Amino acid sequence: MASRARVRAPELIGAGGWLNTGGTELSLADLRGRIVILDFWTFCCVNCLHVIDELRELEEAHRDTVVIVGVHSPKFVHEAEHQAVVDAVERYEVRHPVLDDPELATWKQYAVRAWPTLVVIDPEGYVVAQHAGEGHAHAIARLVDELEATHEAKGTLRRGDGPYREPEPVATDLRFPGKAIELPGGTFLVSDSTRHALVELEPDGETVIRRIGTGERGLADGDAATASFNEPQGLALLPASADGRQLVAVADTVNHALRTYDPATGAVETIAGTGRQWWQGTATAGPAREVDLSSPWDLAWFADRLWIAMAGVHQLWTYDPATGTVGVAAGTTNEGLVDGPAHEAWFAQPSGLAAAEDRLWIADSETSALRYIERDPGRPDGFVVRTAVGTGLFDFGHRDGPADQALFQHPLGVTALRDGSVAVSDTYNHALRRYDPATGEVSTLATDVREPSDAVLTGDDIVVVESSRHRLTRLRLPEEAVRVESVAHRTQRAATEVAAGKLRLDVVFQAPNGQKLDTRYGPSTRLLVSATPPELLADGDGAGTDLSRELLLADGVREGVLHVSAMAASCDDAPDIEYPACHVHQQDWGVPVRVSAAGVDRLPLVLAGLDTP
Repeated sequence: MASRARVRAPELIGAGGWLNTGGTELSLADLRGRIVILDFWTFCCVNCLHVIDELRELEEAHRDTVVIVGVHSPKFVHEAEHQAVVDAVERYEVRHPVLDDPELATWKQYAVRAWPTLVVIDPEGYVVAQHAGEGHAHAIARLVDELEATHEAKGTLRRGDGPYREPEPVATDLRFPGKAIELPGGTFLVSDSTRHALVELEPDGETVIRRIGTGERGLADGDAATASFNEPQGLALLPASADGRQLVAVADTVNHALRTYDPATGAVETIAGTGRQWWQGTATAGPAREVDLSSPWDLAWFADRLWIAMAGVHQLWTYDPATGTVGVAAGTTNEGLVDGPAHEAWFAQPSGLAAAEDRLWIADSETSALRYIERDPGRPDGFVVRTAVGTGLFDFGHRDGPADQALFQHPLGVTALRDGSVAVSDTYNHALRRYDPATGEVSTLATDVREPSDAVLTGDDIVVVESSRHRLTRLRLPEEAVRVESVAHRTQRAATEVAAGKLRLDVVFQAPNGQKLDTRYGPSTRLLVSATPPELLADGDGAGTDLSRELLLADGVREGVLHVSAMAASCDDAPDIEYPACHVHQQDWGVPVRVSAAGVDRLPLVLAGLDTP
């Protein structure tokens, strides 16, 4: 994308300092002569994790000219802890320098409004492009080629080794394990996510019996020694076959695939997914091996099918082994907390599933909510979604008590208990919590379990996956809950001061060089606007195809959050290309706003390009 304005890049500052540089503090002056890509991310955000994976190929191909700098900008309180950022950088194999910016200083300097956001800086230190959301790697790769050619000719390109320094590896049997199940023989199977493998442990939860997978990123079927995974997460036992074989279904998250593992033979087989990430406009149902998936995070057998927490698109899907098909079961792909008929509900990174007799419990991580799905014969799709605990994307904390007042902080796991209650792996609170539907009360079962991501009920004990302590921890279920001091939080981002009355919303999108908006089948853009509280907007909410819209803020409502979801499709624009490649650009924003006399009357959100008011 060509530069539209000569904007000098602000300096990189962050109170948490630098990671992956061997202790060296970096400045933009140190990076002059290189093409710099700033990746504003936070480790709770699955879309941010998608971008880290999208950039790996570009990072390797242009290692002597491009420096990617991850700017970690936290949403949750836990994400502002320096050690949590250190852990996340290792967990997701981030192999470039990372600036820990817990106070969002650099985020504010670059006027970033969304996770993830990519900013491209040329070798002379000027911002030349900004992209919100994922799916922009192709456009950035083309821009990098242009910048290399331009600045090679000008003599302003500096080639050589970058500032990345790989940390020393740590020897442990597990490394940031994700999920676990108990196998019929009493052993535990654990997804060793960072090491791209499965591990079977003795009933003590410590002694390794076998490892399944090569330990390198890949998508290969075969036996335990030759199969490969890519950050596997969820595990679920499938019903036993007529011959007594019982396979384990595996959510192979970064491969966007479902696999099976046979504990009897060690064989691994792909049963769903193509290895490609699902994008808007592609199939949402069909033969399982022909339909793209998006970051499946957990699995559970419920209502005669395998349910999939499809974190990457904020939906629940199902897999039917009898027909070999997959399809959407709940969720619209819009991110948020909306209950109701399954196909109208909104989720936000569902990351944990647990089947009870009449309900499928869901840990909806980005809304810090405990939700469930149950049958409702009166609904067209037969299922309805309800929320037990949680209010939305921006409220979280550690508070016990009545469900309408209780708070979690980014839970990743949920476990059905025998008395009908559920245990919640309250990940960012380092706690195991309990919700009792009979009383409507939330209590705390245990604290100081480091980033619990799952738990397994076994006998009278519960075995917790302590992801950041790289181990399974066995706890006796207490008869009485632990008492903790209540803490409530809201996402700490400065509100945008807006004027009362009319507010012009402009989503800025410029098709990358060599592409144009795809209008062959009608409008190629989409805009969806809503608000929390809904009363904030007197007019302008709802869906449309124009990326600009006039909103009307209601009298008497002084602050809230504008939820904006935008999509644009662009295709290669060259007469000699018979079948042009097309790309979907999509992003969701949650913009805190506050009405004031000095507020602005225009709100620009950059999907791709540079806003130059």
